[in-house]
Amino acid sequence: MIWQPQYTISNQLLLTIREIGESIGEIRAQNLTHSALAKLELNARELSSYASTSIEGNPLPLTDVKRLLKSRIETIRDTQREVINYNNALQALYKSVRNNRFKLTAKTLEKVQAQVVDGLMDNPFHCGTLRQDPVIIRNPRKVDEVVFIPPDAKDVKQLTQSLMAFVNQNVGKIDPIILAGIFHRQNVIIHPFIDGNGRTTRLLTTAILGNGGLDLFEIFSFEDYYNRNITRYFKAVGLEGDYYDLKDNIDFSTWLEYFSEGILDELRRIIKLLQVQSSTKPRIETHHQQILDYLLEQGSITQREYGAISDRSLASRKLDFEKLTQLNLIQAKGIGRGTYYVLAST
Repeated sequence: MIWQPQYTISNQLLLTIREIGESIGEIRAQNLTHSALAKLELNARELSSYASTSIEGNPLPLTDVKRLLKSRIETIRDTQREVINYNNALQALYKSVRNNRFKLTAKTLEKVQAQVVDGLMDNPFHCGTLRQDPVIIRNPRKVDEVVFIPPDAKDVKQLTQSLMAFVNQNVGKIDPIILAGIFHRQNVIIHPFIDGNGRTTRLLTTAILGNGGLDLFEIFSFEDYYNRNITRYFKAVGLEGDYYDLKDNIDFSTWLEYFSEGILDELRRIIKLLQVQSSTKPRIETHHQQILDYLLEQGSITQREYGAISDRSLASRKLDFEKLTQLNLIQAKGIGRGTYYVLAST
């Protein structure tokens, strides 16, 4: 008997899915060139590689991630390897979906996890193999506080096979957003590996969206939505308690609303980015455009970085940032000397 998740398709979920379709249509209506789509894909991969590893505690900022993925470094640190691994796995999945070769199987699950943790595990037995040991999810701020006890190792294989059977049998029958969202949360709950579960899950979620027919799946990064409020993401996707006490009453409804909101938020960011690129916003001076161009290339900018590419005075540069913020084209992050600016997400 195939596993069947519990969920309700709420009015909010239906509305968000409709708005996702409208947003994709708005992007498609711009008749983007292959070159423009390739740039958007690159931007999404960089952002996904940064955000998904950042969720797990990787300290590399977005600017460093972008430079890393454009360079060839022979000797790399673990934090850099983690980002490179994610990017390589994402590229491989893009290619697999495009060529109609993607199939969600135990082998696929293990292969992606092996790519994610390549060169990062002390025990090679934990690389590309479903776990044979128990795991406990603890509060990262209070390590002695147990948050969730996932299924026993003896049940992991059967649970993952049931989940994959559900997904594979419902491609084309259930909306890809709902299908990918269900996979995402259930795989996190099963926790099939000793390490790399979150990254593996987010990678395969992207592939399921594309394989299910969600157009333009390569050009958006829903991981960035999670990374902007990690606490909310962990609370939405996870459980608290013992799996066996909770398994019969797990409801995916609220999670699906949150999951779809993340996709819509990212599509709106892309629309904003395209508006900036086409200079459709009013009152944009040359020096303002210089900031926006830098953001499109690097992802973020500081006062110091702006000063390095501009001969305008410090007071004028501050006014430039204020102007673009008022136009809702950029938004400030950080505080004090750590303040930097990114393209506005909504």
